[in-house]
Amino acid sequence: MLASHDVEFILVGVLSAVVQGAPVTTFDVDIVHRRSAENVERLLRALEEMDATYRGDSRKLAPTASHLIGPGHQLLRTTFGDVDCLGEIDGGRDYDALLSDSVDVALGDGHHIRVLRIGALIGIKERAGRPKDIAALPALRATLDEIAKKR
Repeated sequence: MLASHDVEFILVGVLSAVVQGAPVTTFDVDIVHRRSAENVERLLRALEEMDATYRGDSRKLAPTASHLIGPGHQLLRTTFGDVDCLGEIDGGRDYDALLSDSVDVALGDGHHIRVLRIGALIGIKERAGRPKDIAALPALRATLDEIAKKR
């Protein structure tokens, strides 16, 4: 949905590793989006089509451009599942700062998306140090080793 709206984003979090072959599961989509006004408008159109509202808020509030243009985390529920729109991660790294740590991945529908490299994800999870991040590290490292063997 985001790719069909030409939203500039990088898929981060565990799903970025799944796309690259990691045998792990996740229940949400985490993205870091480019925070330009034009891109935020495209993102808003996509989120509107997905009926996005803030999780944990019974008022069913939809995100606005002023929410998405900032560096914060917008934790949303959509008709497709949970989507976290992150202005930045890992101590202030935004879309442009993460771009060199991402790869282009072709989707089956002809669209392409940017995905955080597994090596970069491992570093982010190590620095975060949360129990759920530490628990994912062995599978992520094994996947990184498998990717390296194929090169």
